[in-house]
Amino acid sequence: MPHLHRRHAWHRAIAPLLFLVGTQAALAATTIDLAAEASRPAANDLARATVFAEATSPSAGESAKRVNALIADALAATKGHPRVKAKTAGTQTYPVYSKGGGRIEAWRMRSEIALESGDTTALSELLGKLQTTLGVSGINLAPSPETRKKVENEALLDAIAAFRERAKLAADALGKPYRIKHLTLGSQSYRPPVPMMRAAPMAAMEAMPMPVEAGESQVTVTVSGQIELSD
Repeated sequence: MPHLHRRHAWHRAIAPLLFLVGTQAALAATTIDLAAEASRPAANDLARATVFAEATSPSAGESAKRVNALIADALAATKGHPRVKAKTAGTQTYPVYSKGGGRIEAWRMRSEIALESGDTTALSELLGKLQTTLGVSGINLAPSPETRKKVENEALLDAIAAFRERAKLAADALGKPYRIKHLTLGSQSYRPPVPMMRAAPMAAMEAMPMPVEAGESQVTVTVSGQIELSD
């Protein structure tokens, strides 16, 4: 029995030492923070545009009558372009004051229609028709959600491969094997769409398709993480 007690006492004494040695070994491990990124082009296959009707009249009712008629005609015109989605996007009515600001001289009303299509040719033709009576306040070209997701996945695989390549390069330079401790994926970024300048309505004889060049956006994915070197 005394021998058994001495063995238990030895175990209790050596256990903290083993824990301390293991902790020091873990602390002594070398870690390296790394980051890599990859980019791929994505086709701008989704176009969005905003057209507007605006009128200023002595009475709010007269402004509304003129604007509503223009918007109704425009929505009717979109029916002939089923590949273009159209919806009203807001209306504003506000007073126009005299130079001194003391009284209301007129009322201005503005209504907008939002257009969206994956067919830039169809959208271009429709915009050409609508511009005879409406203004164009902006047009944005960007990858559709499906295209963006596909390209993101491809860029992600490229970024992970680039991360592994950098990790191996660092470990080989130090002459040690490594393991990946953790990875953080994300930070997708896109080239921001460039809005068009506001365009006033054209005369009816000038109606023609609006030039729309889809082009591409750059999709970038970043992978960051940490590797641990082994002895």
